[in-house]
Amino acid sequence: MNKMFSFDNPMASVSAPTRDFLARQHGLFIGGDWVAGRSGERRAVVDPATGLEHASVTEGTSEDIDRAVAAARDAFENGPWPKMKPKERAAIVHRIGELIDAHGDEFAELDVLDEGSPWGVVRNFYVALSADHFRYFAGWATKLDGATMPVNMGGEWLAYSQREPVGVVGQILPWNVPMLMAAWKIAPALAAGCTLVVKPAEDTPMSALRLAELCREAGLPDGVLNVVTGAGAVGAALAEHPDVDKVSFTGSTATGKAIVRAAAGNLKRVSLELGGKSPVFVFPDADLDLAIPGVAEAVFLNSGQACTAGSRLYIHEDVYDRVLEGVAAYAEGLKLGHGFDPATNLGPLINRKQFDRVNRLMETGVSEGASIVTGGSPADGDGLFYRPTLLAGVTPSHTVYREEIFGPVISAMKITDETVTALAREANNTEYGLGASVWTKDLARAHKLAARIRAGIVWVNNHNQSDANFPWGGYKQSGWGREMGKSAIELYTETKSVAVYLGDQD
Repeated sequence: MNKMFSFDNPMASVSAPTRDFLARQHGLFIGGDWVAGRSGERRAVVDPATGLEHASVTEGTSEDIDRAVAAARDAFENGPWPKMKPKERAAIVHRIGELIDAHGDEFAELDVLDEGSPWGVVRNFYVALSADHFRYFAGWATKLDGATMPVNMGGEWLAYSQREPVGVVGQILPWNVPMLMAAWKIAPALAAGCTLVVKPAEDTPMSALRLAELCREAGLPDGVLNVVTGAGAVGAALAEHPDVDKVSFTGSTATGKAIVRAAAGNLKRVSLELGGKSPVFVFPDADLDLAIPGVAEAVFLNSGQACTAGSRLYIHEDVYDRVLEGVAAYAEGLKLGHGFDPATNLGPLINRKQFDRVNRLMETGVSEGASIVTGGSPADGDGLFYRPTLLAGVTPSHTVYREEIFGPVISAMKITDETVTALAREANNTEYGLGASVWTKDLARAHKLAARIRAGIVWVNNHNQSDANFPWGGYKQSGWGREMGKSAIELYTETKSVAVYLGDQD
């Protein structure tokens, strides 16, 4: 990336291959080729840091979903992908990971322009991890084994199980961390032998379209991966389509519930990674030099636009003032700006709707009695930038305590009771159950509290770290199922039991 950045002309920081890609008249990727949408309409793709359009994509329709599902069904029933030797499928999935690495700067540029996060985080964390996911799941393609089992039926039997791909999968991506979210879903589904129809978020479609090209370059057969861009109606058509065997969705809990209702028509399998309101506990024995920036970044990473954001911060009274002061100082030291500016620590919010929602929730929090330690308002100047915010005096009755804000806002609370029962009750006082973190040197306390918190992910002395082999998902209204690791392979496969009667016993 060109390190000479100008806010007046951020495209000057973009490489020639990315500029060429953005300048195309992007269609839909169906059946291994680019095709025009049925409606003929287009959608602008806008840089949230500047409000400037940098690309346009096809506005897909339910008819386009029909075409994409038909292509995926044909590829599954008649194409080579599900029947391919596992080592051959593994080689293609692995090759996709290698191509992501080779074109990593392009993917990072596309996501910075679409979503706004700082270049270094996108390139070195999100895109690098995306490549890791394809390489990791490539290994699973050769390990989809079953088991033999003893049975107590009359006569002699050979009973065994085997794993088979679930079939045609619809995947609906979120707008936060677009490239990594695509990799989370696409890599395990391909390794399992499924065929896919992917619907990127309308605000952040570009990296998914570029990924489709690289998948074709890696040797993925036509029709195995299809990408349809467009508004929420396109996702709804995919979720309710009668020829889709499974749908995977990451996004808001409200939309997740709508996905479940839409999937009921043919009882397709559903996995959901939804909202969160993650508790974070800081104890007096914690390494505060590690904990203070850690709990700050638990929310400020990605401008708070993460489902696992540690937005409920519980600080023990013995270190409350020190941690509060440290987090406030950290927040005030962050530089808001365009993701291409090397000095930027915090990017914009994704769109005006989200910006207004964060601002409204902040105003509600203050009106209900929360106090602003730092931040609490939009940044000066143009753009969708919101100052990193720390609130104190928050109680469970406050809206900011209960609702997922999805912005750079931390709600801090003082704790006096160190009993695991009391702390777990506080942690679980939410409809969500996605993430949590515990900051302490007392491993017995950490393990006991982790066991009692009803969340799919509990970190100790860190937050928001992930790995391709680390299952990710939530309890309660944070979703169904687990992505990553062996759990992700299980999402995209069916278990078949086979019983062969061998005759009467001799």
